[in-house]
Amino acid sequence: MDRPTPPALSQFVLKVHSRCDLACDHCYVYEHADTSWRGRPRAVSEEILAQVADRIAEHARRHRLPTVHVVLHGGEPLLAGPGRLRRAAEELQRALRHVSALDLRMHTNGVLLDEEFCELFLELGIKVGVSLDGDKVSNDRHRRYADGRSSHAKVIRAVELLNRPRYRPLFAGLLCTIDVENDPLAVYDALVALAPPRIDFLLPHATWDTPPPRPGGAATPYADWLDAIYRRWDAAGRPVPVRIFDSVLRTLRGEASLTESLGLAPADLVVIETDGTFEQADSLKTSYDGAPATGMDVFTHSLDDVLQHPGMLARQQGAEQLCAQCRSCPVVQSCGGGLYAHRYRSGNAFDNPSVFCPDLLALVTTIRDREAAVSAPMPTPAQLPVEQDDLEALAAGFGGAGTVTRLAAAQLDINQELLAAVSECVALSDRDGAAAWELVTHLDAEAPAELDAVLAHPYTRPWALGVLEGRAAPAAGLAEIAAATALRARLERSVTVPLRDGVLRLPGLGSVRLGAGAEHAEVTGGADGFTVRAGNRRLDIGWHEGLDGPTPHWHPVRLFEGEGWSVAIEDTDPLRDRHKWPVAERLAADEAKLWAEDLTGAWSLIRRELPAYADGVAAGLGLITPLHAPHGSNVSAACKEAWGAIGVARPASPDRLALLIVHEFQHVKLAAVLDAVDLYDKTDRNLYYAPWRDDPRPIGGLLQGTYAHIAVTDFWRVRRTTADDAAQRSAAEAEFARWRQQTAEAVEELLGSGSLTDLGQRFVGRMGETVCGWLDEPVSGAALTAAVGSARRHRTAWKARVEGRAE
Repeated sequence: MDRPTPPALSQFVLKVHSRCDLACDHCYVYEHADTSWRGRPRAVSEEILAQVADRIAEHARRHRLPTVHVVLHGGEPLLAGPGRLRRAAEELQRALRHVSALDLRMHTNGVLLDEEFCELFLELGIKVGVSLDGDKVSNDRHRRYADGRSSHAKVIRAVELLNRPRYRPLFAGLLCTIDVENDPLAVYDALVALAPPRIDFLLPHATWDTPPPRPGGAATPYADWLDAIYRRWDAAGRPVPVRIFDSVLRTLRGEASLTESLGLAPADLVVIETDGTFEQADSLKTSYDGAPATGMDVFTHSLDDVLQHPGMLARQQGAEQLCAQCRSCPVVQSCGGGLYAHRYRSGNAFDNPSVFCPDLLALVTTIRDREAAVSAPMPTPAQLPVEQDDLEALAAGFGGAGTVTRLAAAQLDINQELLAAVSECVALSDRDGAAAWELVTHLDAEAPAELDAVLAHPYTRPWALGVLEGRAAPAAGLAEIAAATALRARLERSVTVPLRDGVLRLPGLGSVRLGAGAEHAEVTGGADGFTVRAGNRRLDIGWHEGLDGPTPHWHPVRLFEGEGWSVAIEDTDPLRDRHKWPVAERLAADEAKLWAEDLTGAWSLIRRELPAYADGVAAGLGLITPLHAPHGSNVSAACKEAWGAIGVARPASPDRLALLIVHEFQHVKLAAVLDAVDLYDKTDRNLYYAPWRDDPRPIGGLLQGTYAHIAVTDFWRVRRTTADDAAQRSAAEAEFARWRQQTAEAVEELLGSGSLTDLGQRFVGRMGETVCGWLDEPVSGAALTAAVGSARRHRTAWKARVEGRAE
């Protein structure tokens, strides 16, 4: 039997220096079982840097990796000096250009960090994580110089440097190794006071041969230590992402962990030492001397060779590679057996639970039970026929075919209820209306599927609301619904339909232009087409007539048929003017051809590059109304009452059309959700800051804009690696940086508004998780600085306008 191909590697720890300027006594590199560092070069050579970059690019190209994550590490990487660090970054950028995005980071103890390094990192787009174990007392317990001096003051200086506005975009977060002798709250408070973008708490490295300290024989001291912080963190509103807590919460929801120490995701990390040898995860150095070694190097072996190493394969098998005790554990999906190195015991190697097993079990179950007690799962209201997972997917900004199909069914229910309400508006004296309603009731029994298809037309609801609000009479719409249903069902039945300014409207099928003077038309269906009689005029129209060229009277709806998606190009319906922009007139044949070509390109891009949206679009977007705008304008709109429709002025390129489609369909989905549930206080008349607009927005408008811009951000996120040329990729990167910054700020504005319902808080919080997941993705220093600076200037200007109005 062929061995299955393992997943690709996407995370690379590149050792640029093998020595350190501190002597931390809990360091796994120098103080634990492995001693291989003694025989390695102090600094990586330029030859090795070039070969490493080429090997990573080779692997990324073969596996089509969208992003490659590289951490410059040590020892202490700053000891390599600015020149070598520049060379490392430039080699990686060279090799990965036009292949994958590069997420380049560094992890440092911070004592050497200065403005020169920060300017270099800003230029090269290198994010910086800093090790700090909390307050001075806690930090100095382990993180000292060899002569015993404290490192705390210099590390604090480094963090303060990273918190300067110019360098803040570089700051990746703080890493803290747990010592249960330290006061957990003092540690946490000291770290939070430094305003890091993320905090990592790491269990100290230990094995069954060298177990971790358990003061006083406590059963779960590490879980207790972390739980004290969790309670403080949770009570404060979770002010900063904490990787271990976020990972537990994510795995409890069935999502992927953010750290290799939790969850069952296959390992995708490899280490490259200063001598060019490939090693497994550094944490294995705590197991036994030589544990991480693979016997492979960058000159002789590819990364696919490394993936076939038995140690790498063992960490690709999920629950199957765990011991029997772990496989039967109720929290195995979250714990994942803990960090691989922590399972080691002489005699049976890694076939054991983690040496921290009691702590991991206690931590996961405590968080699980507390979450269940204080925060019920996102409710699924009875009127919204979606499962819990569907609502979660929608809240994240997505939603597949099943979810969107259920939304569509709920919208059809609304239209059916509106139709029943319209029937009650038919006056006894309205003979046309009464006759049309009677025919509709007969068709409901005779051709229910065809009637539902007509009722599902996007402009059915706006018409019905117009009738109920007294702005329209019911007869014409009811007769149009009956006629279109009979024609769809190929019934040889005559229906008399009132005209709209000389136009016979057949929703979803097309329109017949009969000219001024005619008030009614009789429509009779048949197998090959249908007949229209108006006064002395008779038109015999074939089903396929008018699709390929102009006809004087019959304007059929054109359909775009893509792979897995059929959408109507609606340029005939007299009721289509619902999108706040002027609609285009009937498209000429050459313009219709351009629409078809651009939709082909746009749909191909969506399916290929935005698969998280494609199935939902195919299931729910059934109609596009061309709008009138200058050629190349990015004009699009959605109407909250017109489920399944968007309006678009054809832009200059298919990729822009793809962007407008996914953007506007976000509005369509959220409008359907809001039909069923209250996400915010509808009596709120306050106006809120919208990062992409000069004017403040009502709470509903801000929510709609933020939700739509999740797709906008995701579009540019993808295009920065897939656009055709370097200039386009650079522009896409700048757009991604800008939109993710603005969308993240908008999420914060919503969550702080005080106007969201409990469900709204959870819904928007889930939106925020999607956006926050992108904040760590790599962009160039220039793009990041421009985005942050633009956001800061926009908010400052907005505040000035608000204060000016107040005066």
